[in-house]
Amino acid sequence: MDENQTEAVRDFVLAGFSQNPSIETGLFVLFLFFYVSTWIGNVLIMVTVASDNYLNSSPMYFLLGNLSFLDLCYSTVTTPKLLADFLDKDKLIPYDQCIVQLFFLHFVGAAEMFLLTVMAYDRYVAICRPLHYTTIMSRGLCCVLIAASWMGGFVHSTVQTILTIRLPFCGPNKVDNFFCDVPPVIKLASFVVLVSSYSTILVKIRSKEGRRKALSTCGSHLMVVTLFFGPCIFIYARPFSTFSVDKMVSVLYNVITPMLNPLIYTLRNKEVKSAMRKLWDRSGLTWKKQESRRHKQLE
Repeated sequence: MDENQTEAVRDFVLAGFSQNPSIETGLFVLFLFFYVSTWIGNVLIMVTVASDNYLNSSPMYFLLGNLSFLDLCYSTVTTPKLLADFLDKDKLIPYDQCIVQLFFLHFVGAAEMFLLTVMAYDRYVAICRPLHYTTIMSRGLCCVLIAASWMGGFVHSTVQTILTIRLPFCGPNKVDNFFCDVPPVIKLASFVVLVSSYSTILVKIRSKEGRRKALSTCGSHLMVVTLFFGPCIFIYARPFSTFSVDKMVSVLYNVITPMLNPLIYTLRNKEVKSAMRKLWDRSGLTWKKQESRRHKQLE
């Protein structure tokens, strides 16, 4: 195959969900709502953790704040392009932009998977070694583990991208999805590590009451892990073939999961809800003080 043939494909066509303009308009409104909700929920989690001294000093919530930031980044890699394509008839993505999207999708996605593994380790230490928890999960170690998660994501994404750009792209240029991606086997490996961590926790706890408390403590994290890795396993742990349901599964872990994570951690966590109420009360008091000053100035 000569060089001219390998350079023939300069743009890819993203199939999207529909070619019907009326349907796409409705989908645009729906996914815009999802995206705005993702931003509101995750920014609220980050602000709440940063503004509350107890949450900010707790390793679990410090990691949760970083997870919210990664969720924002992960959703932003694909959703804005998806929204633009709902209003665009051609739905083209240049080769260079496709590679950039692929890189950041795997960079942020892999970093989030490594961070979920770190959060599993955090719960393991909290439940199995409670007396040494604050000593082991120090702020310094948390920062190192978060940096390692980002570095692991960068290395993984770099390898995936290099392998992809070495492929000869010629002939058909239609991608039957709404973003550029390749099957990341590392997601399945990370899932095995997470399952092993929680299995170890349950094995080490002998009493039924202890296991019940452990499951209650880890419940939110397990729900997030299931939402994130379940669709990945469905898509990647099978032979290369394309089903129409793949797009809906991709929507689940690219768009819906980053939106649901703040709800899962908030609704099941009294400490986060309490911190949010305090933040809301402080915001209300600040607004009232500002209004009072304005009235006095007008007088």
